[in-house]
Amino acid sequence: MKKRVLAIIPARHGSKRIKNKNIKIFFGKPIIYYAIKNAIKSNIFNDIIVSTDSKKIAKISNKFGARTPFLRSKKLSNDNTNTISVIIDAIHQMEKIGKKYDFVCCIYPANPFLNPKNLIKAFNIIKNEKNIDYVLTGVAYQHPIERSFKIKNNKIVSLQIKKINSRTQDLHDSFHDGAQFYLGKTNKWKSKKPIISKKSKIIVLDQLNSQDIDYPSDFEMAKIKFKNLNLKL
Repeated sequence: MKKRVLAIIPARHGSKRIKNKNIKIFFGKPIIYYAIKNAIKSNIFNDIIVSTDSKKIAKISNKFGARTPFLRSKKLSNDNTNTISVIIDAIHQMEKIGKKYDFVCCIYPANPFLNPKNLIKAFNIIKNEKNIDYVLTGVAYQHPIERSFKIKNNKIVSLQIKKINSRTQDLHDSFHDGAQFYLGKTNKWKSKKPIISKKSKIIVLDQLNSQDIDYPSDFEMAKIKFKNLNLKL
């Protein structure tokens, strides 16, 4: 039987660091456009929905091909709401209208570097590997975290790890979340299994093809990368 897959794009209205981040114009389009269109291009999803508390975001999302079958509650739209809670709510909302899925993919909305090929690759992994709960993207830190330190008043106050004097070439790469998508088994989402664990598999991205957008400077860096890579839809 063919597996059913749901894409959920969580895009609430509030954003403190970048006003209206999820629909901020990025090369002529609301930035959520890129997440929706690349999800559609992957052709792996039975449904692509946007979980939002905003009628304006819902209208824009519908225009570009996503569905908004419900509006997210205010309780799940504050600064303290975690991703897993939003995804579980969306799964339950879809089940109420008779829609059930084997796999669910959370796709972040401010995501212009999302590559449909990586979504396809992730889907092939998750459906074929029994011991994998989630597939997500990862990016290597540009400098070894073993050589990191904390400062106060421009003075070093603590060293993070004891390898501060090691040569960089002697240290292994460390990775952080690529902030593009999490594709997981529905039952793992519903049981709140950790997204980042030893049962997760990583699709590695390079620095040029990824940009986590949290601050205005991140948004500007994303524009520089996007323009230099000549990306377009």
